[in-house]
Amino acid sequence: MSTVGHANWGLCSLHEFLGDLVVYRNLTPIDPRLPPFTALARRVGLDPERIPRKSELNYARVMGALLQEARRLDAPDTEIKRLIYVGDTQLNDGTAFANLCQVWAWRGLAFIGSERSGPSEARRVQVGPDRTLYLANRWSMLHEFDRFCARQAFPIDAETAVVIDLDKTALGARGRNDKVINEARLDAVRQTVQGLLGDTFDIQVFEQSYDTLNQTEFHPFTTDNQDYLAYLCLIIGMGVISLDALIQEIRGGELKAFEQVLERVDRRAATLPGGLGALHRDIYARVRAGDPTPFKRFRHMEYRTTVARMGHLAADAEVSDLLAHEITLTEEVREIAHLWRSRGALLFGLSDKPDEASLPDEALQKQGYQPIHRTPTHAVGERILPLPS
Repeated sequence: MSTVGHANWGLCSLHEFLGDLVVYRNLTPIDPRLPPFTALARRVGLDPERIPRKSELNYARVMGALLQEARRLDAPDTEIKRLIYVGDTQLNDGTAFANLCQVWAWRGLAFIGSERSGPSEARRVQVGPDRTLYLANRWSMLHEFDRFCARQAFPIDAETAVVIDLDKTALGARGRNDKVINEARLDAVRQTVQGLLGDTFDIQVFEQSYDTLNQTEFHPFTTDNQDYLAYLCLIIGMGVISLDALIQEIRGGELKAFEQVLERVDRRAATLPGGLGALHRDIYARVRAGDPTPFKRFRHMEYRTTVARMGHLAADAEVSDLLAHEITLTEEVREIAHLWRSRGALLFGLSDKPDEASLPDEALQKQGYQPIHRTPTHAVGERILPLPS
């Protein structure tokens, strides 16, 4: 990936343009002026004990209600009529965008970015009436996307909600800087497992399993849940099941869901070595209770390994070093967000990263740690617009 045109624009944070209008996976907003998930769920007729995932219609029902509440904070007489969505994946972000438009009857345009080689280009995909995905191979094309909105007679103003995906969009831009996010997560799993199981754990087998099962082919089985993936790689690394056997059963259709493996391991839980047995029982109980983030130790460690990779390099660090070793803020997203906010649009940040991996626990708060969206890091990218003074 070429870094031509990219520059280091100094330290900043997502809080600069989002404030605390942010939700992580638990769907309870950080801003205390907004209602928690349980209240929002009841308001739209959902079970407050089950948090929907990003691709579900119920997620759109909750998020839409939350956006309306956020709009009323500073524009109480204004109703949202249009949606802009900025993300990095056509499947997950595109589905979340289409669901929001469908459930709330909003016109919508979505920018889906990923830095790739070749000439700058974008293609458009219709996902419903008055709902279009703008698929771009440069994050710098956000400026062109803004002009595209104008050509579509799609005003970005007080009646427009702008949802900005955080992971691999506003932070760690896909195709440019996302590998550092992956490295932080893998490092978290490695440290967690080695801390629990020590030398009895085969880290090479674990990493091979992680690289294999993290592929799109196996997402229907893992539901692209990193907690499930970490657990699978853990039991493979401990020799409870082999990677080849697992893949064969998934591809053959004998295994269709992660829970089947969990039940299989539970039948032999009494024979698992000490640390693994206790960990399995904890994860098993949490999955049975419907917790989408059952591997708590891993996720708390992920918070640490993530913030350790934010803003830690020198102020004058080279762009290539920043992109290789630091989770950077996407300058083009930062600039377009400032532009849209200046026009009166509501800006709201959305992350599917678990709260446990995004927020410091009480002990870390006392040491000065902050939520991911408040943690400063270097902004890297192309300057497409002047920032407001």
